[in-house]
Amino acid sequence: MIESTSNAQMKKIQKLKKSAKFRRQEHCFIVEGFKMVEEALRYKKARIVYVSEDAMEEWQARRIEDGMKSIRCEEVSTSVFRQISDTETPQGVLALVEMPEYDRDALLEAEHPALICLEDVQDPGNLGTIMRTAEGAGMTAVVMTKGCVDLFNPKVVRSTMGAMFRMPFYIVESMTEEIRHLQGQGFTVYSSQLDGSRNFTECQYQGKVGILVGNEANGIRPETSACANEKIHIPMEGEVESLNAAVSAALLMYEVHRKRRK
Repeated sequence: MIESTSNAQMKKIQKLKKSAKFRRQEHCFIVEGFKMVEEALRYKKARIVYVSEDAMEEWQARRIEDGMKSIRCEEVSTSVFRQISDTETPQGVLALVEMPEYDRDALLEAEHPALICLEDVQDPGNLGTIMRTAEGAGMTAVVMTKGCVDLFNPKVVRSTMGAMFRMPFYIVESMTEEIRHLQGQGFTVYSSQLDGSRNFTECQYQGKVGILVGNEANGIRPETSACANEKIHIPMEGEVESLNAAVSAALLMYEVHRKRRK
């Protein structure tokens, strides 16, 4: 049993939690809680599982039930687990997980692909919710700029509720350049903005589609918006000036879903 936070494995967990650079370097990240760890195991992404002594009985029962017996497991004292946990009320199980990777070219060559393109989205809850909603709306992939909050940030990971293992994604340096590339591949790109000339419900979203959503505070960069094929808006009543980024993305993605399944 691991009984000290000075243990090398515990130090690595703490560093993975805090440093996006270290996560990229190690090509792994942390997931916590029974559901997320079981999802990681289901998709064969977990490298090692750490279980607190007071959660070991439940872990063993669930392993037998799910047939997940081959993964390496380390027992950790309850006091140490509380210190390495990223939650206030830890369930007592976390895992080191391999980062998923997807082939960008294969995603773009899918039949009638639909992408949600995120430029510099900063809120962990927004990114996680968008990932989950993209899966629910049947999007092909989530495209993120490097300026977005790190997908493997513990708060984002929790917010995805496992969708990050199922929803394809890729990361780009510049959304402006990516839009030009997508257009060269036959995509029509729709830019969501307050001064968009068309109501988002007026578009048909057929063929290869990209939906662009911007930063919570500043929206889409002008140079990126200028590249889009269509500028669309979500109509609002009252004195509301804008919607939450995840809410806007959800409305747009489900409108794509509705139009393409008529």
